[in-house]
Amino acid sequence: CIALGVWAAVTVAARRYARRGGDPSLITTIAIWAVPAGIIGARLYHVLTDYELYVPPGGHPLNALKIWDGGLGIWGGVAAGVLVGARVARRHGANVPLLFDCVAPALPLAQAIGRWGNYFNQELFGKPTSLPWGLRIDLAHRPAVYAAAQAFHPIFLYESLWDLCVVGIVLVVERRFRLRTGSLFGVYAAAYTFGRF
Repeated sequence: CIALGVWAAVTVAARRYARRGGDPSLITTIAIWAVPAGIIGARLYHVLTDYELYVPPGGHPLNALKIWDGGLGIWGGVAAGVLVGARVARRHGANVPLLFDCVAPALPLAQAIGRWGNYFNQELFGKPTSLPWGLRIDLAHRPAVYAAAQAFHPIFLYESLWDLCVVGIVLVVERRFRLRTGSLFGVYAAAYTFGRF
């Protein structure tokens, strides 16, 4: 799901950059560096914020390397990916603020798609619910306190839908307001943060 999200983001950002006169292949070049940096940053953020999972007596330090077991923190991914991406863009003589505007709607689109990985991993679910869209979670993935619960709030779905709303917000702001180049990324960050709150 993350890979599919990356592909969508690169495709959207490249088209937006080409419409502004840039070389769309630069987006792919940036992604080659920014995506691995983003994954490393996301994992580091997760390990630092959930460190109790990786230190004795409850956890093992080597489990921090088991990325296939889940555990990526989006803000670490965005921070590392953006920093590395901006560095690559500067080395190619690109206009970094313009690139920020081009990726502003592409990032939440990638996040919306990537969140579906939480569905397959049976993670990022909320408290029990009787609502019709409640998510069935295998007993092995439930907290012990909720062993008897039948369905849970699909938090991953709520965030995925919010991410799509952020795409819309960014595009509406871009069309309706004249912002300084690079400011659209701030709209993305603010809208996404509001939704996370």
